[in-house]
Amino acid sequence: MSVTHDEVRRIARLAELDVSDEVLPLLGEQMSRILEYVAQINAVPASEGVKPFVPGPDAVRFRADEVKPWPLAFGPAEFAPAFRDGFFLVPKLGQFEDADT
Repeated sequence: MSVTHDEVRRIARLAELDVSDEVLPLLGEQMSRILEYVAQINAVPASEGVKPFVPGPDAVRFRADEVKPWPLAFGPAEFAPAFRDGFFLVPKLGQFEDADT
């Protein structure tokens, strides 16, 4: 498959590139090689039975994706200013107190 100089100019214009006339033959050759390579890839039959390529030995297996809790270095009761029965104690805000008192 050969890309003409006019096609190179059109592609360059669409990509908003300024291409000089000296570079047109080189770009045409490079684009032609790219299109030939893509045509070769399209010629490969695709089937569902093909195993995907995973680099490395076949014995390598992916581990199960499990989320496990990470233990704390020390409990929250040790760094909380007020902690009772598994809860943090916080001071009451004035806006939530009873307005009558």
